[in-house]
Amino acid sequence: MPMQRVLHSMAGMTALLAALGATAAHAAPFMIVGNDEKLTWDDHGKGVLHPTGKDTVLIVDLANPEEPKVVATLGLENSVVGPPVNVAITPNGALALVADSVTVTGSEGALKQVPTDKLFVIDLKASPPKLIDTLTLGKQPSGLSINAVGTLALVANRVDGTVSVLKIDGNSVKPIGTVPMGGSVSTVEFTPDGKRALAVMSPANKITVLDVNGDTVTDTKLDLPTYQFPYNVVVTPDGKTALTADNGFGGSGDGNIDAVSVINLDHQPPYVSDRFAVADAPEGLAVSPTGDVAVVADVYGSFSKGSWFYHPHGLITVMAIDNGRVHPVKQIEVGAVPEAAVFTPDGKYLYVGNYLDEDFSILRVNGTDVTDTGKRFKVPGHPASARMGPR
Repeated sequence: MPMQRVLHSMAGMTALLAALGATAAHAAPFMIVGNDEKLTWDDHGKGVLHPTGKDTVLIVDLANPEEPKVVATLGLENSVVGPPVNVAITPNGALALVADSVTVTGSEGALKQVPTDKLFVIDLKASPPKLIDTLTLGKQPSGLSINAVGTLALVANRVDGTVSVLKIDGNSVKPIGTVPMGGSVSTVEFTPDGKRALAVMSPANKITVLDVNGDTVTDTKLDLPTYQFPYNVVVTPDGKTALTADNGFGGSGDGNIDAVSVINLDHQPPYVSDRFAVADAPEGLAVSPTGDVAVVADVYGSFSKGSWFYHPHGLITVMAIDNGRVHPVKQIEVGAVPEAAVFTPDGKYLYVGNYLDEDFSILRVNGTDVTDTGKRFKVPGHPASARMGPR
């Protein structure tokens, strides 16, 4: 073959590989992260407030799972006051929702936390991603969930004691209803089939089952008892099992063990089938898309240097899932004040957001074996929440 044709062929192949690489990068999963710069803690575990205006929401490219990259930064407020599931990406990757739970008002020396009532809608297909709408919901919108087909979202309004129902149609997100819950609700989670949702009633120490029929969401009045102060909930991909992170002590660490409750959703009626102890103050909670492993992130006293129960690091408890049976298999040290825990869509990596360390621990997953890679992904702020998008 003449050299000119060889060079031409090589150039063509290089262009093709570059195009394929670009396509692969575009198809890579994205993670949304909410950084809260309004709250830290002193050495005695007392909250220290800072003026608002420095929070950010990040869009992170995970094409290379051990070297994440921030591809967009939006100056939007969010809060660590609440479970770390107050952000989400729609199943088609087009939109992101961010609950603005708590703000800080006043001047230095007289700052105070005040619940807000806003939810931000971000267009992820725009270049760069941009805010396209701000919705007004109930007071202190917190944990939220989007159904598997991307047509409906539920948002827990913690102070109002309600759940907002949002209709998603293209880039339009509109409130279409409100479900009174009769008490404070920290988060809500759809089942995979979209026919039910679980509302976490923290001070009442229970999970309430909601019925979802089309766009209509109703309280079934079926309550499932948990350990003290349930804070977060996830459902396995087969829809048969739910896990709750039961935070204990009114939602703060106190050095005592807390719990994970296991709910059998396959039985009629659903019931709490098991409960086991985990380290102090579990908040972040995630189940792998493969359905055989889950993790819970335990703060473990890492926010309070002067307390008797202080540890310089948090923990994750790894749990194996087998035909509805769940049992803890190991603990792994992560950073200080771990909040969000998220698996990649293929289930091969786990990211844990370390609030005080301002980074994410990167862990590798092989079946039910979870190991720390030793790598950290630094972010420009305190990661209070995170959720994974589709591949």
